[in-house]
Amino acid sequence: MKHLTPIFALSAMVLAACGQPDAPASDTPAPATPPVETTSAETSPLDTAIAGAHRSEAERARDAWRHPKETLEFFGVEADDKVVELWPGGGWYTNVIAPYLASGGGTLVAAYFDPNVGDEDRRARISERLEEFKATYADPKFGAIEYSAFSAESGPLTEPGTADVVLTFRNLHNWMSGGYTEKFFTDAYEALKPGGVLGVVEHRLPSTATQDPTASSGYVHEDYVKSLAASAGFEFVESSEINANPADTADHPFGVWTLPPVNSTQDREGNTPDDFDAETYASIGESDRMTLKFVKPAE
Repeated sequence: MKHLTPIFALSAMVLAACGQPDAPASDTPAPATPPVETTSAETSPLDTAIAGAHRSEAERARDAWRHPKETLEFFGVEADDKVVELWPGGGWYTNVIAPYLASGGGTLVAAYFDPNVGDEDRRARISERLEEFKATYADPKFGAIEYSAFSAESGPLTEPGTADVVLTFRNLHNWMSGGYTEKFFTDAYEALKPGGVLGVVEHRLPSTATQDPTASSGYVHEDYVKSLAASAGFEFVESSEINANPADTADHPFGVWTLPPVNSTQDREGNTPDDFDAETYASIGESDRMTLKFVKPAE
């Protein structure tokens, strides 16, 4: 991309001292009747990546909630770009981005959970998962993926000033819990070329609700995200309602994890409210999410 102008069961999210999850967000199927999604009659490299046989039915079922094509197009991701994806976890978006970039000679940098922080057991778990991830994406159809890490203690996401796009999908609340959200924005800024794009998708907290600094519900104020980006030097370009869900009130008993795809029915102590109706939350669908585009000013 030649950007020259400004335009998660709940237990899986319990954070260790380093602020990373012990397991990636669940990728279980969405409800049986998600919103209808329209597709273009023309088959593009991005269409081909999304339609790839490597994507499971469970993954495809979530497309109508996550809108991968529209989201990546909104961020302006092109097939010859160098793209950094933060905390790819189980690889839901990686399964789209990697083959798309491979089709055009682009490069994906997977900034994985950091295997060098936390206690010995944790380091071993993350290292094992990272090796499994690398083995999965060693197939030539995914292109040559580069690897880095992100944590409160990590180094650069990639060589400074070389990335066309930095992307994060539903991760900011984790970093708020760990206390290093600001580091993400500064690290992203350093990684990007002048004119490069930062794309953020996150569960959206209504502006009338009080923001928990640790984002324990998984929801985040849009204005808070914009302020952090501005503090790091980014310019806000525009927002999109691609991933909006007006049915989500963001006040669920187990936070955002009450909704699909996690569908939590208990809190950490195993308690469930007497009047809890799982079907009510399943019918809401996936969360209401902000989709924000920022740019690193051209020098």
